[in-house]
Amino acid sequence: MTTSRVRAPELRGRRWLNTGGVELSLAALRGKIVLLDFWTFCCVNCLHVLDELRELEERYADVLVTIGVHSPKFAHEGEPAAVEAAVERYGVGHAVLDDPDLLTWDAYAARAWPTLVVVDPQGYVVAHLSGEGHAHGIAVLVEELIEQHRDHLRRGDGPYVAPPEPATALRFPGKVIALPGGTYLVSDTAHHQLVELQDDLETEVRRIGTGERGLRDGTAPQFNEPQGLALLPDGDVVVADSVNHALRRVRLTDGHVELLAGTGQQLRDRVEPGHTDDQLSTPWDVAWWDGRIAVEMAGNHQIWTVDPDTGTATVLAGTTNEGLRDGPPADAFFAQPSGLAAGIDADGDVLWVADAETSAVRRVTRDLVTTATGQGLFDFGHRDGPAADALLQHPLGITVLPDGSVAVADTYNGAVRRYDPRTSTVSTLAEGLAEPSDLLVDGDSLIVVESAAHRLVRVPIPAGARVDGAAHAVRRPRTDLAAGAVTLRVAFTPPTGQHLDTRFGDPTQLTVAADPPELLVRGAGTAQGLERELELAGTDGVLSVSVAAAACDEGDGVFAACHRYQQDWGIPVRVTPGGPAELALDLRAIRS
Repeated sequence: MTTSRVRAPELRGRRWLNTGGVELSLAALRGKIVLLDFWTFCCVNCLHVLDELRELEERYADVLVTIGVHSPKFAHEGEPAAVEAAVERYGVGHAVLDDPDLLTWDAYAARAWPTLVVVDPQGYVVAHLSGEGHAHGIAVLVEELIEQHRDHLRRGDGPYVAPPEPATALRFPGKVIALPGGTYLVSDTAHHQLVELQDDLETEVRRIGTGERGLRDGTAPQFNEPQGLALLPDGDVVVADSVNHALRRVRLTDGHVELLAGTGQQLRDRVEPGHTDDQLSTPWDVAWWDGRIAVEMAGNHQIWTVDPDTGTATVLAGTTNEGLRDGPPADAFFAQPSGLAAGIDADGDVLWVADAETSAVRRVTRDLVTTATGQGLFDFGHRDGPAADALLQHPLGITVLPDGSVAVADTYNGAVRRYDPRTSTVSTLAEGLAEPSDLLVDGDSLIVVESAAHRLVRVPIPAGARVDGAAHAVRRPRTDLAAGAVTLRVAFTPPTGQHLDTRFGDPTQLTVAADPPELLVRGAGTAQGLERELELAGTDGVLSVSVAAAACDEGDGVFAACHRYQQDWGIPVRVTPGGPAELALDLRAIRS
C-alpha cells in the first residue's frame, strides 16, 4: 500500500448529462465521497457495474456522488445523440460527463473499461479499481471514509437531475422473431416487456410482462432488459433475460413465464467448455440449434447450449478470454457475442455469431471456431470488399439469407451488411439506420430492429453495393515498454474484513497472451500469482492480461464466504529502446 496522497484531477469533457444543465467540478463536490465510473456503452462489463452500483447509490445517497465518465471505444460512441440514448437506455441514475476526447480518462490513467476511482471528501484519490464485482469493497471503503472524514462530510442530495420520461410505444427494442400465426414477437428491452405485433409492425396484439424490472414467473411476469428470442419446437419461446442472467420460457397460449436456466445471479467463475453451471452471465441472444438452445453469453465471452427440458447449461465454446482467436472451441476467444443465427452448410449445423467487441462475424461448429471477417478488438470501420480486409463496427444482429449468405446488423455503422461465404466478400445492403440490433428474413424483405429509433422497419434485400468507408482504431495511447525483460505486476488489496486465503494454495491467477503472438517471447499462459516475468520482442502489438483473485471474509474458518475479483485488459504496447521494464496494473489498489 502506498502512502503518497494524490489530488484528484479536475473533470474535463464535452458536456454534462443528468445534471439539469449544471456543470460539475470536484472542487464544488468537496465534502462528498465521489465515485468515478469510467465506462462506455458498448462494454457489457460496464453495464454490469451500472447495475452493481444501483444499491450503493441508494444506500449512501446523502454522502456518495457517482459520476459516470463516458469514455468511448468506438467512433459511434463519441456521437452526442448516441451517448444521450445510452444514458437513457441503461437507466443511468447519476450524473454523466461526456468525455469523447478521453481527457479525464487520460488524467486518471485509466487502462480498461470499466475503471472505478474513489475520491475522498477532501479531494484525494483513495482507490483505483478495474473490472466488476467491487460493490462490496466499495461499500466497506465508503463506511471507512464516513468514519475518517466525519468532520468534513457534507450530507444532502447530490447533483443528479432525472431527465424527462420519454413516451414511445417501444423503447430500445432488442430482438425479433416470427410467430406461427403471422405475427411477430419483439423484446421491448427498455420497457422490460415482450410485445406481439401484427404484420404492420406497429399494431400491438399483447404485451407480456408488467414493465417493472424484476425476476418473477407466472402470468404477471417481470423481466430485466430482455434481449434474444427463439421459437422452440413445442411452440414455446425462450427469452434471453439479460440483466437477470437467466433464460425464461414463455408459453404463448396464455403468456405464462417460467425460469428455464440461471439463478438470477451473475456467474463470476470461469467455466471451461464441456462443463456445466447453474449460473449464467448476461445471455444476449439465443437460437434453436442441433436439438438444443444455443446461447451467447455476452457477459463472459462464450457460447453455451441449454437443454430445453432440464435447463442444464453447458459451455460449447470460448475460454472466457476476450479477443479474436480461432481454433477448437476449447481454445477460441470471443468478445461479447451479441447476435446469433443457426444455419446449415457443407459441414452440417453451424452457428453464425456477431462478435460485437471485435467487430467480427464468426462461424462455430462443434469442432471449430473460425473468423469470417473482422480484425480484432481495436480495429473497426465501414469497408467492403474481400472479407480479410473488410471492417464492421460493433455488430449486434445476424441472420442467414435464403441464398446461404449472411446478413449482419452492423449496429454502430447504422447499416446492414452482407457476408458471402462462397466469394468471401462483404458488401452493404442498407445504410442510414439508427443502431440496428437484429434482422429477420421476411419473404423478399428484411425486418430490421432499429433500436435507437424505437421501431421495426422493413427493407428490401438488394444485391448489395460496395462501400469504401473510413477505417478506425480505438483511440487509446500505446503503453511504452522495453524490449526484453519486463515485469508485470497487478495490485490487489482485499477490502477490509476480507483476506487472501492461502490455505489451499495461491488464490490468484494471471493469464497473459499477445497479438501478434510473437510479441511475447516468454511469459504467455496461465499460472498462479499476481506477478509475471515477461520477455518482449522488438515489435508492437497488444498484450492481453486476465487476472482473478479470490478473497474470503474474516472468521468462520472453512465456511467463510469468498468473493471473486477479475478483470481483462487489452493493452496496446509500443516496444521502444530504453522503455519502462515494468507494467503495473490495478485490480484493486488502495491509496492512503
